[in-house]
Amino acid sequence: MELSLKSEYAILAMLELANHFAIDQPLQIRQIATQQNIPDRYLEQLLATLKRQGLVKSQRGAKGGYILARAPWEISLLEIIRGIEGYDPISEKNSKSGNDSASLSVILEVWEAAQKSASNVLDGCTLKDLCDRQRQRQIATTMYYI
Repeated sequence: MELSLKSEYAILAMLELANHFAIDQPLQIRQIATQQNIPDRYLEQLLATLKRQGLVKSQRGAKGGYILARAPWEISLLEIIRGIEGYDPISEKNSKSGNDSASLSVILEVWEAAQKSASNVLDGCTLKDLCDRQRQRQIATTMYYI
């Protein structure tokens, strides 16, 4: 269970869009790329994929760019990962054969339980949750004492 760079960049881009959701103005690719340190060309491809998956919308024109297709509290991390990877990398089923030993069977059962737990955590965490955590972390790191 590992987060791919592609998924990481997609989540970072979505987080940037979520942080600007209340403003209701689209962000341009270079704004997102600069804020989140993502290569422009790569971000273009990711946003195109996210658009096809219905997670972002694009607006053309001088003030165009990308916005979230739904509210941040309606988009889970698992949905972003599934959308960008094209499948659910955490819930990929292990191929079971009827010839598994008892030892292998119990190992696979525990592995599947771990995958299900990871999937549940990602499905229960929304972009709004990430925004809230990010704000809390920024507050904690910017506090100073006299």
